[in-house]
Amino acid sequence: MIIIDKALENCARKGKPVRVAMVGAGFMGRGIALQIARSVPGMRLVAIANRSIEAARRAYREAGAASVDEVATVTALEKAISEGHYAITDDALLLCRAEGIDAIIEVTGTVEYAAHIVMEAIRNEKHVIMMNAELDGTVGPILKVHADRAGVVITNVDGDQPGVIMNLYRFVKGIGLRPVLCGNIKGLHDPYRNPTTQKGFAEKWGQKPQMVTSFADGSKISFEQAIVANATAMGVGRRGMFGPTVAAGTHIREAAKLFPPEVLLEGGGIVDYVVGAEPSPGVFVLATEDHPAQKHYLNLYKLGEGPIYCFYTPYHLCHFEVPNTVARAVLFGDSAIAPLGPPMVDVVATAKIDLRAGDVLDGIGCYMTYGQCENASAAAENGLLPIGLAEGCRLRHDLPKDTILSYDDVEVPPGRLSDRLRAEQEVHFMNRPFIPDDSPAHPVAEVKP
Repeated sequence: MIIIDKALENCARKGKPVRVAMVGAGFMGRGIALQIARSVPGMRLVAIANRSIEAARRAYREAGAASVDEVATVTALEKAISEGHYAITDDALLLCRAEGIDAIIEVTGTVEYAAHIVMEAIRNEKHVIMMNAELDGTVGPILKVHADRAGVVITNVDGDQPGVIMNLYRFVKGIGLRPVLCGNIKGLHDPYRNPTTQKGFAEKWGQKPQMVTSFADGSKISFEQAIVANATAMGVGRRGMFGPTVAAGTHIREAAKLFPPEVLLEGGGIVDYVVGAEPSPGVFVLATEDHPAQKHYLNLYKLGEGPIYCFYTPYHLCHFEVPNTVARAVLFGDSAIAPLGPPMVDVVATAKIDLRAGDVLDGIGCYMTYGQCENASAAAENGLLPIGLAEGCRLRHDLPKDTILSYDDVEVPPGRLSDRLRAEQEVHFMNRPFIPDDSPAHPVAEVKP
């Protein structure tokens, strides 16, 4: 959004910067801190919380901050902010409760931990910017309900591919075409990758093997496309998406022809991806136009004869673009990408290896499961287990590799907020009071602000 730069310049001139705090100080969090400090006049990163406080200190140091105040109470945090000091803490809830903060950037990649942070921020009427497709793809629709009730914006970020897709979707829809596919361009998809196979790549780029694995095994792109589906009311053409692989260097205009036109033209639109296409790592939107004169113009403008037209953005710049999302939320009340209503697509847990009775499932991007997109109606009807809630579940019986897990296959850990939010989401949107047998008997009302 081109108007954002002028709006932030105006904030800077008035001496009233957008005040943002961040939870999470890993690889991406450090990039966000650097970007705000170095390149975003009119915005100030007033505080960082991280469970390892030294990581928060490092993020500020790499962003050029000479000194920081370590705080342990809301009072101390508010004092630091009022005095113009940067603050760090290992208690993220302080950021949610303190005055002097307009928005919270949540960039942990967790589900249960992040759910507590986001709900506390909403309770305290702070805008929430999530760089967290895992949480959004698991309970994002009900978090949006809570945010709406509190009168705050909740959004995933521009810069990550879903936000870039949504920008393009809004552009295409805004010029009068009908989007029929929102797509993501990947370089690799192997559902059996694990942190051991990805260790070398992770070390090269200073990332965690688990995070790198979540990209390689398809879990991350499944979450990303699920939140695009939830923001556009689209679905998937089949479980796992079509995901065609093309020869390296194939342009997305050619790769897009591999999607079945009958699926694109006859339904309400789908989300999907391509492996190996260029420009990578970009995004694309396929759209259709029926009017003969408009089709003539589109052909003149080199988009072809139709009936399907390919629009694409050649890159996504992750942390560089995150501050734009903050400004859109705080200054314009606009989300980069947020659920439109009920969940449309879920990410379901699938066995990466043969699993044994009694096994306790590990997390996203680990050794035991990978995620696949499934239409939310089918996932609910069959009681399929969201991979965002799979970690910590104990298997009731053996399951062979590539089996889709259901709630009947597992015992769910007690007491998790994410399970209660998920149960509330089922009731709110589907009138389907599905609650796992092993979930705690906490009333759903406990999670309301």
